[in-house]
Amino acid sequence: MASNAMPPPETPKQREESVRSEMKNQIFISFTFEARDKAECLKKKIEESLGPGTCWICTEGVGPGQGMRDEIAEAMDHAKVVICVISKEYTDSLECQQEVKLAFEMKKTLIPVLLDDVQWPLRKSYGGASGMTYIFADKLYQKFCSENSADLDGLIKTLQEKLDRAATDPVDANPAAQPLKTKSDSEKEKMVTFIRELKKTCRNLYHKIRPIPYIQDDDYSVENVFTGVGMEKRVSRGSWKTLSSYHDIFSVVEDPPRIQVIEGDPGYGKSTLALQLVYDWCKEESDSPFREPNILIFLNLRQLGGITSIEDAIEQFLLPRDSSVKRLDVKQLLNNSDIRILVIFDAYDEYPDQHIKDNFVTQILEERMLCHVYVLLTTRSSCIPPACNAGTGRIRLTGFDEGAREQYVRKAVAGDSAVAEDDEKEVQRILKQINANPILRDICQAPLFSAMYAHVAHKDEKFHNVRSVTEFFIHMIDCLHSHAQNKVFGDNKLREQLKMFADNHSELDKLAFDSLTGANQQLLWDREDLIRKCGAEFYGLYTDIGILVEEMVNNRSHGAKPTQAIQNQTNVHFYHKLICEWFAAGHLVEKVNSPWSMLYNPCENVNPYDLQFVYRFACGLDPAAAKKIIKLVQKKPDGDKFAVLCALEQEENTEDVLSTVRDLVSRDVHICENDTRLLQRTTVQLLELASQKEVRIECLDLDHSFETVDEKFTRIALKSGVDLRPLQSLQSLIVQMKATEVTEQELINILGFAGQCGKLMKLRLDGCILPVAINAESIPDQVISRKMKVSYPRYGYKMKLGVGQWEVDDVAIVRKLCSDGLTLRRDDSVLLQQSTLLLLKKSTQLNIPVTCLTLDQSIDKFDVTTSNMILTSGLSLPGVSSVMKLKVTESGNMSEDQCLQVLAFVKECRDMNEVSFDSCVLPVSIPTERIEPSLITRNVKVSCCPDKVLFNPQSGKLESKTKLPDDVRIRSSDTVAEQASTIMQLMVASADKIPVTCLMLDQCIDKFDVTTSSMVLTSGLSLPGVSSVMKLKVIESGNMSEDQCLQVLAFVKECRDMNEVSFDSCVLPVSIPTKRIDHSLITRNIKVSCCPDNKVEFNLRSGKLESKTKLPANARIRSRYPVAEQASTIMQLMVASADKNPITIMRLYGSFSSVDSDGLSLVLYSGLCLPRLSSLQKLWIQTEDGREVTVDEWTGILNFAKHSQLLKELEMAWCLLPWPDSNMNLGNTKVVWNPECHASVYILQSGRWQGLHDSRVLTREAYTSLVTTFREWYRVSDWQKQR
Repeated sequence: MASNAMPPPETPKQREESVRSEMKNQIFISFTFEARDKAECLKKKIEESLGPGTCWICTEGVGPGQGMRDEIAEAMDHAKVVICVISKEYTDSLECQQEVKLAFEMKKTLIPVLLDDVQWPLRKSYGGASGMTYIFADKLYQKFCSENSADLDGLIKTLQEKLDRAATDPVDANPAAQPLKTKSDSEKEKMVTFIRELKKTCRNLYHKIRPIPYIQDDDYSVENVFTGVGMEKRVSRGSWKTLSSYHDIFSVVEDPPRIQVIEGDPGYGKSTLALQLVYDWCKEESDSPFREPNILIFLNLRQLGGITSIEDAIEQFLLPRDSSVKRLDVKQLLNNSDIRILVIFDAYDEYPDQHIKDNFVTQILEERMLCHVYVLLTTRSSCIPPACNAGTGRIRLTGFDEGAREQYVRKAVAGDSAVAEDDEKEVQRILKQINANPILRDICQAPLFSAMYAHVAHKDEKFHNVRSVTEFFIHMIDCLHSHAQNKVFGDNKLREQLKMFADNHSELDKLAFDSLTGANQQLLWDREDLIRKCGAEFYGLYTDIGILVEEMVNNRSHGAKPTQAIQNQTNVHFYHKLICEWFAAGHLVEKVNSPWSMLYNPCENVNPYDLQFVYRFACGLDPAAAKKIIKLVQKKPDGDKFAVLCALEQEENTEDVLSTVRDLVSRDVHICENDTRLLQRTTVQLLELASQKEVRIECLDLDHSFETVDEKFTRIALKSGVDLRPLQSLQSLIVQMKATEVTEQELINILGFAGQCGKLMKLRLDGCILPVAINAESIPDQVISRKMKVSYPRYGYKMKLGVGQWEVDDVAIVRKLCSDGLTLRRDDSVLLQQSTLLLLKKSTQLNIPVTCLTLDQSIDKFDVTTSNMILTSGLSLPGVSSVMKLKVTESGNMSEDQCLQVLAFVKECRDMNEVSFDSCVLPVSIPTERIEPSLITRNVKVSCCPDKVLFNPQSGKLESKTKLPDDVRIRSSDTVAEQASTIMQLMVASADKIPVTCLMLDQCIDKFDVTTSSMVLTSGLSLPGVSSVMKLKVIESGNMSEDQCLQVLAFVKECRDMNEVSFDSCVLPVSIPTKRIDHSLITRNIKVSCCPDNKVEFNLRSGKLESKTKLPANARIRSRYPVAEQASTIMQLMVASADKNPITIMRLYGSFSSVDSDGLSLVLYSGLCLPRLSSLQKLWIQTEDGREVTVDEWTGILNFAKHSQLLKELEMAWCLLPWPDSNMNLGNTKVVWNPECHASVYILQSGRWQGLHDSRVLTREAYTSLVTTFREWYRVSDWQKQR
């Protein structure tokens, strides 16, 4: 009989042991081998203070290998705090990087402890930034120099605080292990059941991988077949970054997009990768980021035709018939934003409802529902969902490289066991066969084809010499049927029947074609319907050999009530969509060869971008149909590329193929950088066939696909790795490169390859930068004897082969370049500058005028001995008689000597009649005796861009061409040239004593330079003191520091006639020590005001802000108020607070943005900061509609309010506040929350929300309901849309 007696109380000794057990291994110490002694010393010191066993260190009984990694992971999971003992070797240690990454992912408290030889922030030993730099960016580090370091006291105190906080926090630091924040014990039970049933369904998916169709007797799990496929992540439009592993899809440092698309060509392993992610989640793989979601939902979109909601899809395909988790339960769990959910939509390109407007998948992708859920979607590259936008992440699969292919072959031969000697021979034999056939090697870049070959290569030698994908598939399908016939060896009648079904499958062909080309791709059929169409015996054979695959799903008829029973239904689909395309190709051949095809286009509904293999297979299966198909394909956009793919699927020696080849090579053939490797290989194969058959190839254009030429001139290597051999019938070769600099040897190698092409007469090198000359003896004899034209159209040159130099071939191009103007930039390479100098020389020889020569920050000095301008690159620019105008672009203020050097160069250019200075400030005057008289005689114009200021060589002075306005403004948005022009106009006005009413510096101030007594602008230009300016207006956004204000006043001192300075749109400090204010400003009685309307002034005598108007009792700052008005209100509040005048209420209407990092100020959307106000009595913050305030933001607001001594009430409106904890208290200050969504008004009491009017406590369940109501109420607000 069970006893109801209470257990005896703990003894003091038991309590001590319990506490010690709880504290055991709470601190994980990470270190390198070199810092082991320091780490053990640190452990000893910590345990002396916090108790023995507090620390875990990996020197204690951990063995080598996987066991060690598992024990480290287990210790990390148990620990609350991770101390990183950082030595010089730490950032380079792979083990330490993994430990820091694991701790970061588990959301552990990280404390970096620096040894005495380590600098902060962290860098790798070779100086580069480490990934740890970002992880530790916001952490406070401790120093540990010796055992007696005083810093240990601070470290131990910090550790004690962190452990105490962790002990009172009921939530585990690891998000993957967090208890689910659900409404009740009943919902928690539903959650556990839901996850268990999801994982059971997922196991059935990833445990039944079939590398080739007929492998049905043995189940393969995804981890047995998955091999790291190449993948790239889009980082910007047109730019992709290679990923080292699928783990990097969700990077630790980067903030991954919530929605990501995994795209790839057919057979590139998209679904296998998706199942690997499912496997990681189910197995909770410690090194995979995909173990972290609480819930992972995997849905194959091929199955979801007619399904109208994700809840129905989950119920029908992922949950068992007798599940206790119902549709409503699923909906509630999916809408719980506290649960981390990842949804994987697999095979969007096979989704039957993708063309239906507002299907539930589109709604999720467009973030119109389940906005907190992470989504991964797999699809072919040709079928990206329209709902994806610029913010959608893109992952592109690039197939197997040689390493991945070898890894897979080893798995196929030996499985997970070690590779035995015989197996190793088999592995090497298969790899040798693949590498011996370039076509086969490219085909096997697709993981699906690689898998097929690896499993059947040792059985069928016909695969070894395949010349096309069609031939590969013919052998593959034959292999499947042979396997079925071998199983009935001896039964001749059945074997004949199987052979008949292998040859006659027109009904299945039509079914496949119609499913791919209909309005909606429907690739899933009901089993009974398929049997009726194809026959039971035929169906039995094709499912037995694995071409057709059955799957059982739960089904509820459309419109059925939730309480109605769910029925089992068997659906059927092809083993792979490529298999479906194979059979569809058979029907396309039949349609094309039909006499009725003359009346309509049989290819009209076959999209070559999505269904290229239907075309290719059809052409490979029937040469007569191929000729018609190729003509139809060529009429489509980019049709020539598809035509090449189709043409090479046929037998090479047929006249039809040669006719097609002649037609294709009679026009320019392009091999583009973005073409797939298979397309490039196919194009090369077509060219080689034409060359072998002596078919004239008019022109080959290597469109940015060229990589290099080997030293023996026998092959061009393309960027894809495909090789191009010399083509004997090629007439013209174009090599286009992206602004690549070509060395002399590289150019000679290209010429050598051109010489190997026996009939090549034209070589054009475009887009690149070539040497200005090469050694004539290195030019191949074939090139010279054939008088090959080597053109360089960038400059209109052709090579003079006898001397290895460029001569002008197209005068029109040279004339056009000279007419457009030439530029020598500082950032140009030496080779590019040499090319420009050569063009200048050619223009002089041909007497072609150069409209303008621009020297863009490229001048070093003028060499008087050679009369040449020396460039920053070291090259010399001689005087060029053909240049009409010189434009000098320099940043900053030019000295007198620098100006005279430019004028000396102008003297050497005899036809030059103008020189213009851009983006720089010239001196206001130069002594006339230093100016070359010939410039005056030639009447050379010296202007400044834009053309508002001239330099008069006769007077040696700057002259303003236009009258300055009364109010002169220099903006940060002005170009440097505009700023320079305005500065020079001010200098002229000052020299001529022309009064300037007001000078406005609009957000362009950098600092005041005391050495030159000038104001340095953000552009780098210097503004000297302007004596004739009467008033200075400084427009700056944000809060100005004391030093910034004093710098402005220092500039005012240099402007002797100035009597007023005004600050606009910024907040000044409430006071400045009078000893720091220059006494001359007080003597001059300078007025310092603040816009608008001079409501606030700064008194230079007292060094304090003074309010000129009384602050209203109800102060407010609205987001729509001008920044100047907001700044004025803030300064009035600061003055009132400094003077201890009570501020009744401060209202922020939609203007609150955040809390600054120090918690000292509220940051407004205008960029201004509202500091703490000691005399504020009530603070009212109304956020923008629908804003969800984060925990950190709410903590910052409470901290701000806590330090406002007289604050009696804080009210938050129109926002969603986080669930409170016990630390969210303000003592006697009343905290009110008004969500404004037909919900109650709440006050914060003892760390809990309760109704203001009914005092009812807001439960967790009620809060979750409030969150849902809030989001629905504000769903159309700007904030929620952005969310």
